[in-house]
Amino acid sequence: MPISNQTHFKDPNTVHLFCSNALKISAKKGYLPEGKQLHGHLIKFGFCQVLSLQNQILSVYLKCQETEDAKKLFEELPLRNVVSWNIMIRGIVGSCDSVKGLNGTQLCFSYFRRMLLEMVVPDYITFNGLICLCARFCDAEMGIQLHCFTVKVGLDLDSFVGCALVDSYAKCGLVENARRVFCDVPCRDVVMWNVMVSCYVFNSLPEEAFRVFNLMRLDVANGDEFTFSNLLSVISDDALEYYDFGKQVHSLVLKQSFDSDVLVASALINMYAKSENIIDARSVFDEMSTRNVVAWTTMIVGCGNHGDGNEVMKLLREMLREGFLPDELTISSIISSCGYVSAITETLQVHAFAVKLSCQDFLSVANSLISAYSKCGSITSAFKCFELTSQPDLVTWTSLIYGYAFHGLAEKATEMFEKMLAYGIKPDRIAFLGVLSACAHCGLVTKGLHYFKLMTNAYQIVPDSEHYTCLVDLLGRYGLIDEAFEILRSMPIEADSDTLGAFIGSCKLHSNMELAKLVAEKLFFIEPKKSVNYAVMSNIYASQKHWYDVERIRKTMEDKRDGKVPGCSWIEIGNQIHSFVADDKSHPNALEMYVTLNMLLRPMKEQNGINL
Repeated sequence: MPISNQTHFKDPNTVHLFCSNALKISAKKGYLPEGKQLHGHLIKFGFCQVLSLQNQILSVYLKCQETEDAKKLFEELPLRNVVSWNIMIRGIVGSCDSVKGLNGTQLCFSYFRRMLLEMVVPDYITFNGLICLCARFCDAEMGIQLHCFTVKVGLDLDSFVGCALVDSYAKCGLVENARRVFCDVPCRDVVMWNVMVSCYVFNSLPEEAFRVFNLMRLDVANGDEFTFSNLLSVISDDALEYYDFGKQVHSLVLKQSFDSDVLVASALINMYAKSENIIDARSVFDEMSTRNVVAWTTMIVGCGNHGDGNEVMKLLREMLREGFLPDELTISSIISSCGYVSAITETLQVHAFAVKLSCQDFLSVANSLISAYSKCGSITSAFKCFELTSQPDLVTWTSLIYGYAFHGLAEKATEMFEKMLAYGIKPDRIAFLGVLSACAHCGLVTKGLHYFKLMTNAYQIVPDSEHYTCLVDLLGRYGLIDEAFEILRSMPIEADSDTLGAFIGSCKLHSNMELAKLVAEKLFFIEPKKSVNYAVMSNIYASQKHWYDVERIRKTMEDKRDGKVPGCSWIEIGNQIHSFVADDKSHPNALEMYVTLNMLLRPMKEQNGINL
């Protein structure tokens, strides 16, 4: 709202108070035009030399991302106190992406150096802003230097600075440094405990996170919504053994009435969904009194990963009916869920919806579409989505490379990989895994070896077990069993079950029983209860007519009593997915299907001269 040229305020204190409050609101709400008008009126009223008001004007410009105007105003200040410097430094920290010329980090520290040269003593707010900047850009070296500085000025024991240091070390992966800072701070409030829990969660250390939580309960409090949401988020796909702890946290959430908090409820839904307990996830979702886009997205993704494409679309329709408009993250998550169950109909529908919402140009959506269409068998549609992406990033290229590899189009996969390099995109270990997988599936030995050497020598990427699995599979499928065994034997890391299984599969393909027997012993030790490993080895013995060994392996497999999980096929008809396993008669229309199958098989067998 424009400010009148006339004012009824005569008392300077009243004018000062009014302008101060108005500037605070302008900074908080981002009202740049109103802030500029207030700036003009302060000059007109003769208040332009009042340092407290000048600092607030500076804050308005920085909160509104007007960094250049803020810099000009700052240079014109006749006097600067620690508040002025803090506003400038923290303002640039909050608007790093919009700073032109020098990048935000360099600019912040240039002001910090000037502050010290002008003999202004930094306080805890100064260090908090700078340390947060180090955390944002994972600059561990600068973070350590600032830590040393805080020790020199006696601020290292301040809980406000301590929280920033713990967070910075956590983001940089220096967990032990974070723990030491935490232990050195004498007075720890709930925020400090939450930051330490978050440190362990961020670095995927669930046991330590729960241990700190127990200490927290003994020390100060039972935790708040941030504590519980952090603890629940640590129970990921790699830490499902802590599922029982998550259920105990749920009981504490109910006991302390945090179940109505959207953040905590969303974390509970995510935990139950990842643990494949979709019923409890849906129960938490249904009991939520208030839902936001995050809660809807979490539930939708959970159902998608559970293989229920129909429920995904049903939830999306409910979400729209309740007035929630999905953002690009929700759309990309839904598309990924559809791709997970290869639901092409739902993928097409959500793609059309994304176009309607004008969010198909977001990279997250485009990448999800490429991946989903590839998994649904429509590699042509995946390539069209790639072509429509104006600025493809590494994930975009990698998604298409994986799509071609998944469809056995190794030449296309390698061609796209070479184009990616030509465009100056630096590949990571996942991109190399995609192109190595393509080479392995189609027997492109020379190219596969070239890319493996390129990854290790040119890009200095240390291969992990998945890369070695592709390399062993590549050589083994082509018949280079001895070379594959040499790779397996000389690996700098311990071969996992997938690598050993790939080698044994190659031995079966090329009838090399001796090497298969040698490697199988190690595989049986790693996975003693996985019956498919015994079945493969039994088949190798059978192909060589070693019936005694066949009987011995079969007996061992029966003793382990681990039922072989049958592979299944599925088909989508009328927006419903029907799944089948071998000799499956559980489908309600099984009788009609087998009759139809026999009707089709009879003429096929007669045509090929097969006796019925």
